[in-house]
Amino acid sequence: MTEKLYETMSHLATCKATVVSCERSGEGFDLILDKTVFFPEGGGQPSDVGTVNGERMSEATIRDGIVHHFVDREFTAGEEVECVVDMAVRFPRMQNHSGEHIVSGIIHRLYGFNNVGFHMGSKDVTLDIDGELSDEQIRNVERLANKAIAENVRVTVHYPDPDEANKIEYRSKLDISEGLRLVEIEGYDMCACCAPHVERTGEIGIIKLLEHIRYKGGTRIHMLCGFSALEDYHGKFRELSRISEMLSAKKEECADAVENLKTQLGDTEYKYRNIVKAALLAKAENAERTDGDLVFIVSGEFRDGLLELVRAAVPKCGGICAAFAGDDGDYSFIMGSNTVDLREKSAEIRSALKAKGGGSPDMIRGNSAATASEIHEYFNI
Repeated sequence: MTEKLYETMSHLATCKATVVSCERSGEGFDLILDKTVFFPEGGGQPSDVGTVNGERMSEATIRDGIVHHFVDREFTAGEEVECVVDMAVRFPRMQNHSGEHIVSGIIHRLYGFNNVGFHMGSKDVTLDIDGELSDEQIRNVERLANKAIAENVRVTVHYPDPDEANKIEYRSKLDISEGLRLVEIEGYDMCACCAPHVERTGEIGIIKLLEHIRYKGGTRIHMLCGFSALEDYHGKFRELSRISEMLSAKKEECADAVENLKTQLGDTEYKYRNIVKAALLAKAENAERTDGDLVFIVSGEFRDGLLELVRAAVPKCGGICAAFAGDDGDYSFIMGSNTVDLREKSAEIRSALKAKGGGSPDMIRGNSAATASEIHEYFNI
């Protein structure tokens, strides 16, 4: 068994340890020590990273009570080494994990729901609750969670024996006969957990519930705490500042400015569509009547107006009215006719014009990889 210093001293960043064994594992080595400050992956939290005698320790795992450290070089059994945890990585994780306990504890106490899923990712912390929470309830949870931070209450680790454990109310009851580790946040939560936590809630700094969605009959919450929340705020504030500058609007007025811009854009698009429609209808009106086929090839900006063009021009031809929009090798098309069964002819058209599509006897549509000259050649124009 490895002596796990991280279980009782979460702020301890260094220790001296003795090498028990070191064996080749993949491209590195599996190092086992008599004691360790490195938390192995578990309970939804990634493992610590750091160094052993200055060499990178990239991951720690635990099997049968033994912590395995994955390092880049070999060490000798019996050798004394210095272990150093990267606290710039661990401490924000401690903040996030302790914050999650507070949030889950409050939800359980107020609404009776349980945390049934927890994941600490690179961008946020995700927890799944087995009941639906309203917007108002989420705001209440966030307010109370930050109240817990302001109170700076103690976070205590307990190791109750089985008899004591049976008398304690705690979340995440596991089928453990011995070695149960309970993390208590005074007045807010008691939960079985293997990870290092802050010593007082004030160390968390802030708890921010970023968003919540309905998920599998319950609620999925995305949240951040402490330095992670601060980094998230910095990033979003930078983006808001950029948007504010682009819109020439105050930061607190950006939403209204975007709404106005959307309205203006909608008006512009409406006017543009009318201009496109008028231009295509003019083409149809100016086309000479023919007993044969009538073909229009226009630029891609007119794609949305092909239907109006074909409908207006079909009466002017005795064959097929075909309208193409785009460039050589990438055309959208619509074809209509009052005299030709286009559904029967579609196989021939697809083959000749490298096309895909289909439709009804009087109208087909699709895409073509043909060139303008190939289109003209097919229609003998």
